[in-house]
Amino acid sequence: MAHFATMSLLAERLADLPAPDGAHRAAVAARAAEVLRPPGALAQLDELAVWKAGWQRTSTPSVERVDVLVFAADHGVAVAGVSNYPSDVTAAMFSATHDGNATINAFADAIGASVTAVDVGIGEPTGDMRTGPAMSPERFDAATTAAFDAVDALDGDLLVLGELGIGNTTAAAAVAAALLGGATGDWVGRGTGVDDDGFERKRLAVQQSVERINGVVDPLEILREVGGLELVAMAAACVAARHRSIPVVLDGYICTSSVMALHLVDPAALDHCVVGHCSGEPGHRLLLDRLGKAPLLDLGMRLGEGSGALAAVPLVKMACAGVTHVSTFDEFFGTDA
Repeated sequence: MAHFATMSLLAERLADLPAPDGAHRAAVAARAAEVLRPPGALAQLDELAVWKAGWQRTSTPSVERVDVLVFAADHGVAVAGVSNYPSDVTAAMFSATHDGNATINAFADAIGASVTAVDVGIGEPTGDMRTGPAMSPERFDAATTAAFDAVDALDGDLLVLGELGIGNTTAAAAVAAALLGGATGDWVGRGTGVDDDGFERKRLAVQQSVERINGVVDPLEILREVGGLELVAMAAACVAARHRSIPVVLDGYICTSSVMALHLVDPAALDHCVVGHCSGEPGHRLLLDRLGKAPLLDLGMRLGEGSGALAAVPLVKMACAGVTHVSTFDEFFGTDA
């Protein structure tokens, strides 16, 4: 079985991750404890404001410029009949997103966010992960580079990650199962709504893929062997955002599966991330339990595109405003009150 001959670009960037600003975190936490409301009344939202302050590196955290990156790619395993849709739907949905006609664009327009769709493998599917590596080290690094470049072009203060790719819940399930173990069926869901026969094909494809790489322990190597190019790109974008101190809102099962590889390399790698929502895929809740991260929303959404994560962004914005735009008791009543 082929392995990385040299350290991947993603592994190199994971080796030296910046930490949040502790002083700004402390300042916002102290203010949150003094604003005009009962102590702890908005505890989880206050924690969001403290989190945002640490990564935004300011004692007045805010959400002013939200960027959404949607990475798209095709999957070789789609030939196994694991989706209700043919692979060319990926290109169609990419075009809709690029042209501003997809659900993620409507959500973004509603809150003033910017959407960028990035093609990292449409029309050039990964290898069939049941029988061989999903991608070569070179393709893995190419997807990483595309993600780094996409993040470098941003100027926002909050990043939402999303994806498009027929067959990618199958890849996500294989990555999760290979990373964390357990029964294959625990990680496989209905995805696009496959019937019982489709579900069995999907479960078998994941099982075959995981069995093929039995013994591989490096999380990034697992991502290369049974992941997808858009999964790699989301993981890489997450790391690139960390280096630019841009906090990230993670989307559903596919996104969380991809970044789980980062967490297993470095348990602090996702400290700059919150989880926007818990999807309808059963494996997503298992991943979140392992990460120890509670979703901001739990609406059973399973669209992808970053839509669930973007739906949670107003909560982050309100959390910041709830600390920075509310008077403290001293400010309102005066220090002699």
